[in-house]
Amino acid sequence: MTPLDASALTLLVDILDAGNLSQAARKLKMTRANVSYHLNQLERAVGMQLVRRTTRRVEPTEAGLRLLQHGRAIQGELTAAQEALASLGQGLHGRVRLGVPTGFGQVVLAPWLIDFKRRHPGIVLDVLFDNRVDDLLRDEVDLAVRVMSEPPPTLVAHTLGPVRHVACAAPHWIAANPMALEPEALSQAPVLTAGVSGRSLRLAAYRGSERREVALEPTLTSENFQFLHQAVDAGLGIELLPDYVVAADVAAGRLGLLLTDWRLSIFGTHMVVLHMPDRYQTRAIRTFLDELLALGRTRLAEAAQVGAPA
Repeated sequence: MTPLDASALTLLVDILDAGNLSQAARKLKMTRANVSYHLNQLERAVGMQLVRRTTRRVEPTEAGLRLLQHGRAIQGELTAAQEALASLGQGLHGRVRLGVPTGFGQVVLAPWLIDFKRRHPGIVLDVLFDNRVDDLLRDEVDLAVRVMSEPPPTLVAHTLGPVRHVACAAPHWIAANPMALEPEALSQAPVLTAGVSGRSLRLAAYRGSERREVALEPTLTSENFQFLHQAVDAGLGIELLPDYVVAADVAAGRLGLLLTDWRLSIFGTHMVVLHMPDRYQTRAIRTFLDELLALGRTRLAEAAQVGAPA
């Protein structure tokens, strides 16, 4: 067998992480033909097919999976070597790529992200505010904050805490629109919430051992939470958002709570931080993750106290 080239192994990692040759070429600033040539050369060197090509993606064969593990280890060692040299100076260096839901990112994380960047000027932060629930490879992020009930078994998940949606409205709207204290009432009410493109909204409501499910047809959806707050204040209906988004307004009396006997959930029951299991974490990423977990767990615990059901 021809001796393996370390750069060819790391190229294989980049191709499989990108999902297809075109994406890998853009990431590596190479032509697609050049990427394909080096992949063919590697397959010829090992005498085996390493990837299966489809119209949209490339997937590893069994041999490709084995080499992928070694390629990731090589990438990790190279990153560690660069980090060791950088650490000879002062402070942390490197890049941290984070994917975070819009509301959690704007309401909870934004001030901390700015403070973290101020304290670590050598770290490049790349923050993607997005409510899509895609895989980490497609988003090309190091860490992804997601709301879900069951984390994927193929990823490492750190739980931040439970996420509870809250039904609330302006006090003047509640006074003018008496509503039944049952979750089914939301199916007929003017609901304002954050929607996700391509997904129907179904509300799960829990009270003790009882569980109900309600299909929602919101009359206004937006990823801009400030806009939703303005719409609710104007009396357009019931806001249905995570507790950490509305906690301050509820505590100040600007919003009144509805369905307080029920624990409500739309997209999932827990907030988690996800990352790939075999991807090397730099000191910058580890430091960022530790602070993110501490802050997120504290803020979710505080929000859960506002109008929590008995």
